[in-house]
Amino acid sequence: MRVPVVLALLALLQAPAHGAAQTAADLAALTLRSGDVIRVEIWREGELSGDFHVDAAGRLVVPLLGEFQAAGRPWGDLHGELLEGYGRELRNPSIRITPLRRVHVLGEVNAPGIYAVDPTLSLVGAIAMAGGTLPEGDLKNIRVIRDGATVLDRVPAESALAAVDVRSGDQVFVGRRGWFDRNSVFLATALVSFASIVVTLVVR
Repeated sequence: MRVPVVLALLALLQAPAHGAAQTAADLAALTLRSGDVIRVEIWREGELSGDFHVDAAGRLVVPLLGEFQAAGRPWGDLHGELLEGYGRELRNPSIRITPLRRVHVLGEVNAPGIYAVDPTLSLVGAIAMAGGTLPEGDLKNIRVIRDGATVLDRVPAESALAAVDVRSGDQVFVGRRGWFDRNSVFLATALVSFASIVVTLVVR
């Protein structure tokens, strides 16, 4: 992977998202959807910890506590209910519960696959989790398919990626750069060489 691509992704990840992407401040108001993942981490309780999915009916089932209605609820409400339940069943539990988006990242990335993405991250965060783009990848040539419909087809600039959110079930396709972009260095070198030959012939 090219160093400039890594630096560009890091810079975008550090930039504030002014668009639809969630921020840490409003995480409690985040509305859960089918397909979301709830990560439960309980110290010294490995059998109770893990990633649990909100199913198509909007239900969440976790060990020990059982079933909860999750889809359509603010995260803050469900988070509080889960903490209360574990507090009743366990003695002084040390618990971390995190909501995640399940996103497919495909195309010209280093590690295509399915990723559990923190909802506070934007589209560029999902691409970074897939290892960033390959040398042929184009951060402006991105398509997002959601519920069978294309909701994003190219972005005007790489900086715009920080303002685009992702949802569970999204399919993110990173396309290839155009032929000219991929071969610009070769073309520039060839042009310089050709110009040198022409100058040499003229001088003679």
